[in-house]
Amino acid sequence: MKRQRITVILVTFFILLASGFAFYYYSLSKQMGKGELFIQTKAGDGIRPFAFLNQDGDTITNAAMKGKVVVVEYFFTTCKGICPKMNENMAKVYQAFRSDDEVLILSHTVDPKRDTVAAMKAYSLRFDADPRHWMFLTGDKKELYSQARNSYKISAGDTSVLDIESDFIHTEKFVLIDKKGRIRVRLAKDGNPEPYDGTNEKSVAQLIEDIKMLEAEAD
Repeated sequence: MKRQRITVILVTFFILLASGFAFYYYSLSKQMGKGELFIQTKAGDGIRPFAFLNQDGDTITNAAMKGKVVVVEYFFTTCKGICPKMNENMAKVYQAFRSDDEVLILSHTVDPKRDTVAAMKAYSLRFDADPRHWMFLTGDKKELYSQARNSYKISAGDTSVLDIESDFIHTEKFVLIDKKGRIRVRLAKDGNPEPYDGTNEKSVAQLIEDIKMLEAEAD
């Protein structure tokens, strides 16, 4: 009789323990699903000073990013590969926030020799892009690539390429920057940062939701 009572108590204890763990991990998974975005760079360590020309020929500096949620990409106007799909998806981001002064899109060329101000203007008109909210940037190739690698962590390649003429960045990454100038990302199941894929509609839909989340963050 005593042994049966002990057995019942132990079974009850382990059932309650298992239920507690199940509830904990369910709550944790729900929290991670909503979750805060991982901060990939610290404030002050992120965006280096820059000066590029937008599609209207105006000089744009890093001051344009101050206090805004920013989405960054690198592309080129003559690209027949991933770029058209990237900018179709970027247009969805733009449409979601086109009247929002707290959101800014910066589309940098990787081919400034061909992508002049005039070429960038013509390309931007395909998307009816308001230069106050979606800027197509061109300028010195070395500076554009330095920003890509050192500010936006957009290429994991060699950061000390000597032959700038033969250097080329081609990536589907969209980069999300918060109001404090920090790169923000979601984490994959393995715990590593998971970049936003500009060619993937699901990833871009997540980006739109994450922009809203960053807008709601306290300054």
